[in-house]
Amino acid sequence: MIEFLFLDLDDTILDFHQAERVAVSKTFREFGIEPTEALLHRYHLINKACWEKLERKEWTREQVLVNRFQMVFDEVKASCDPTEFARSYEDNLCIGHYFLPGAREALEALSKKYRLFLTSNGTAKVQDRRIADSGIEKYFRGIFISQRIGADKPDKKFFDYCFSHIENFEKDAAIIVGDSLTSD
Repeated sequence: MIEFLFLDLDDTILDFHQAERVAVSKTFREFGIEPTEALLHRYHLINKACWEKLERKEWTREQVLVNRFQMVFDEVKASCDPTEFARSYEDNLCIGHYFLPGAREALEALSKKYRLFLTSNGTAKVQDRRIADSGIEKYFRGIFISQRIGADKPDKKFFDYCFSHIENFEKDAAIIVGDSLTSD
């Protein structure tokens, strides 16, 4: 019988793609770059590839957060500072939270039946703000953000940390629901 339900945040509860699109578009404009559909699509592909490098432990989180923008700037021949761009993007991303259809209702229903725990590889500053602004914290008995833990999903260290911080945890009574087979 399942008792412990771990839920990923981005693209499981909140629509990260919409938040990302709004934030990166705003940031491109702040830096004098028009966020065309082609540019946004290319950024999305580069960003995805960079996070996959993190999952494979080829890059650190810090490399992902800055290098993804440098890669875009190299392609479009822009002379923007990727570190400054990353800071501005993160500030803009903090602002947006958009629920996936039915997510609020699902949280309400699931929280009555299971012990819910939130897991995320997202940046702590961004996730903290989005969780607070969306009002979903009340549904969870624990929130685990990889940047605070010092290990990213799917690393065993991440899950060992989570499990060790849950009272009366039973591995056989737990499942995780997320949007990625490689990280969830």
